[in-house]
Amino acid sequence: MHLVDTLNNSLQNPADFAHGPAFPLRPIRSFVRREGRMTPAQQRALTDYWVTFGVDAAAGLLNLEALFGRRSSRTLEIGFGNGESLTTMAAAHPDQDYLGIEVHRPGVGHLLLRATAWQLTNLRVLCTDAVEALNRQIPDAAFERIQIFFPDPWPKVRHHKRRLIQAERVTLLVRKLKPGGQLHVATDCEDYAGVILALFNATPELENAAGDGGFVPRPVWRPLTWFEQRGQRLGHRIRDLLFTRCAVASDPKQNA
Repeated sequence: MHLVDTLNNSLQNPADFAHGPAFPLRPIRSFVRREGRMTPAQQRALTDYWVTFGVDAAAGLLNLEALFGRRSSRTLEIGFGNGESLTTMAAAHPDQDYLGIEVHRPGVGHLLLRATAWQLTNLRVLCTDAVEALNRQIPDAAFERIQIFFPDPWPKVRHHKRRLIQAERVTLLVRKLKPGGQLHVATDCEDYAGVILALFNATPELENAAGDGGFVPRPVWRPLTWFEQRGQRLGHRIRDLLFTRCAVASDPKQNA
């Protein structure tokens, strides 16, 4: 397993890391930090396993080949929650690499427990604001797939500004995809689904995998998580949006 050195020299003592990764506080944009209860097991995971899977949020632009120790197909999951879908996919595809971003430490701790138990070597994690990571750390044209499963819908109108997927961020997401790469969003909020669909359909660089310009059937390869099953029991309709980044058009001047 390739270890990721995420600790500064001043944090060599494990006791210094007892409360999780030492990330600097940053302005909150697309989330409100709701830590919830951290279980002892999750806390131990952050203490003991972060050095194996974690990526320093204070680092600059990431070298993904160096991070994973190889060149392979890569998936970025933004807001992975407790890591259920991300770890399941990483375990199913050991030949591919997975990078997850999640700001809530209990969820990160839960993922670290699963990743360690399953001895995953193709998974790395950032614990920070996704928008800041996209702007500062994630290289352009680096991923075959970006997935955002069940982002916080912020249903109250006055909170819509907190939604992760906004018009000004769609281009940012597209930039991180390789040409031909896929952007996959799943949500159980009908209003949010409609907003995202309109934004993606209006983006020239994206092509809707649904022939009618709507939603796609639930892909069989998307893991069925506890959260989704709960939504189904509550009668929520699950919407999947699947878009492909169009190939970069050649410059006519270069062909003249």
